[in-house]
Amino acid sequence: MESSATLSLSQLAYVYPATPRSNKAYPFWPCKRRSSQPTRLHCNKMYVPGFGEASPEAKAAKNLHNFFTYVAVKIVAAQLESYNPEAYEELIEFLGRHSLNDGDKFCASMFRESSRHKNLALRIMEVRSAYCKNDFEWDNLKRLAFKMVTESNTRLMTEYVLETSHVESEK
Repeated sequence: MESSATLSLSQLAYVYPATPRSNKAYPFWPCKRRSSQPTRLHCNKMYVPGFGEASPEAKAAKNLHNFFTYVAVKIVAAQLESYNPEAYEELIEFLGRHSLNDGDKFCASMFRESSRHKNLALRIMEVRSAYCKNDFEWDNLKRLAFKMVTESNTRLMTEYVLETSHVESEK
């Protein structure tokens, strides 16, 4: 025995209203309804697809973390070069065998190399932390990033306009 339910167009408005009548009936409705204007969702940030588990900021933070390890290695190497040439040579030799692309992996490998390398790894992590907390100029990073993007966009747009406009320079 088959049965079918059909609704006329006038009945659909009661089942699926265009806008909710109250938030109690629609607890999933994300914002409060204004009586004079239709409801709109406002978002101040861009959606960035393709980053999976991490935001673009998290990816940038990971890259900065690895960069801080690189900076710390450079600082420690410069310090060792002047007062402990033997430790400096060990660090340079270790750098020749291990990549600095992943800062944590680099330090973990250094910990397991020897007790002398363990002390170097501790020093590198100490300098990395101090540099990140005290010496890195976060405001300058933001200013430089804005400046680079603005200048690059302006340069690329100018080059494109000159290239596509076929305007010959006057001599």
